[in-house]
Amino acid sequence: MPELHTARIIAIANQKGGVGKTTTTINLAAALAEHGKRVLLIDLDPQGNASTGLGLAAPDRTLTSYDLLVEGAVLGSVAVASEFPGIWICPATSDLSSAEMAVIENPRRMMLLREALRVGGYAAPAFDYVLIDCPPTLGLLTINALVAADSVLVPLQSEFFALEGLSQLVLTVREVRQTANPDLRFEGIVLTMYDGRNRLSQLVEADARETLGDLVFKTIIPRNVRLSEAPSFSKPVLQYDSASRGAAAYRALAIEILALQETRKGTANG
Repeated sequence: MPELHTARIIAIANQKGGVGKTTTTINLAAALAEHGKRVLLIDLDPQGNASTGLGLAAPDRTLTSYDLLVEGAVLGSVAVASEFPGIWICPATSDLSSAEMAVIENPRRMMLLREALRVGGYAAPAFDYVLIDCPPTLGLLTINALVAADSVLVPLQSEFFALEGLSQLVLTVREVRQTANPDLRFEGIVLTMYDGRNRLSQLVEADARETLGDLVFKTIIPRNVRLSEAPSFSKPVLQYDSASRGAAAYRALAIEILALQETRKGTANG
């Protein structure tokens, strides 16, 4: 069985809440799975919304990402197949909110997720992608995700001051590169909750593209009723309403990410 670190590990992070991190994680996982990719979603947010959004009820979360980080549980015992073909999940519960205190004296506390993802003993098949849904903070859980990841994808809400909030995350990524994960890179910035009728959304997009250039994905995630409704049915929007604008947007984002990886492979082989 191939080792897990052959997967592309992407942390979906932004310290600001309500920007579409969990929505992006769930629907990007679904879109990649549509391309035949095997995806592991790691719910690293104590709210556990990604777990709920993939249909895993709280009583069914026997082992969680808390057990993975704190209790030394192996990935194979924590990761469970979701209801959606091609997607597995390491679920989360509110227990995860105490993880930081539980490992405060561990000198390797920033490396816990990285080490958990790189040991054997897991029963699930090898994965093509690992997507980590980070909490809306830059605390120890998010640092663990950044240390474990190959890259970080940042959902950026199309609203005033959005870019100002990005600066602290950029500094954190820089610190992680310098101290624990020199290969960490930005997967890209994806604009979310975009309303093309709203001049503010247009201004935020123009500002982001001028400031960040090619880091900003061409795909824009629109404000979309079906996208907002899907979590209440514990489904990705790709299944809840496959023909919706939200589903089309996440399919386009997956295609961009797959193309980026092929380009990187070509560059590395060349």
